[in-house]
Amino acid sequence: MKQIQPIQIWVNGADQTATLFNLIIINDNLTNSATFYWQLLDADAVKLADGNLTMGEPDYDVWGSSADINLAAYQWAATQLNITLA
Repeated sequence: MKQIQPIQIWVNGADQTATLFNLIIINDNLTNSATFYWQLLDADAVKLADGNLTMGEPDYDVWGSSADINLAAYQWAATQLNITLA
């Protein structure tokens, strides 16, 4: 789980602030594709939004060759979701 720059999310008719980003790999074909489950959470770790992202080539190759694949996955997913890691 990573801290993010706070963002406002509309949840059940009210503005909520997400400050945490969670990312879990749910599938990796070990060749050219990986799927991740993501969550945006508030400061109390309450889920405000979630979904799936699939990484394909060439991002998969770059990710696999990264020195810190955990951080690289978070950076890639944050870019896809237009959020900023803190």
